[in-house]
Amino acid sequence: MTDELLVSKIIEGDQDAFKQLVEMHQDKIYSICLGYIRNEEDAEDLAQEVFMKVFRSIKKFNAESALSTWVYRIAVNKSLEQLRRNKTNKRFGFLSSIFGNENAFEKQLNHFEHPGVKLENKERANILLKHMEKLPEKQRTVFQLHKVDNMSYQEISQVLHTSLSSVESLMFRAKKNLQKSLRQFYENDKS
Repeated sequence: MTDELLVSKIIEGDQDAFKQLVEMHQDKIYSICLGYIRNEEDAEDLAQEVFMKVFRSIKKFNAESALSTWVYRIAVNKSLEQLRRNKTNKRFGFLSSIFGNENAFEKQLNHFEHPGVKLENKERANILLKHMEKLPEKQRTVFQLHKVDNMSYQEISQVLHTSLSSVESLMFRAKKNLQKSLRQFYENDKS
């Protein structure tokens, strides 16, 4: 079924068509969300929010890009929104702990393992993920989409509404920043 036909059926209220859309993209959407959120339950909830947004916004799909690209863009945007909310909550939690409520907004990321990361050594994977979190948002997004979610540079440029050269530049800088950060980490670890 073509994107146009699928979208028109969903707009008409065909639940089977929407179910087909979800089945086609649920694994990738979950992976994208998990790559940002680093908590399986929260990523599942966020993936559901993504599909709710897709359902509510499907009339706005204008076929300038592939339907999958549009859905992935929503997933990236929702994930980034959630990260921003989490950062706000962490700041509030820190202030709450100063004033006596130490349990506010605690979340542990210590043992997160992303299923898309294929490294033999889980400790190294966790170190890499922690250093990825230090990257600027755009670099982290490009690195995540390419290396973890296996998107091509072309797909990433469509998802992020940016040029191919911009994606290549962001990826280059992300790799350089990760190399520098990891080099410092391992040099400090030896001392």
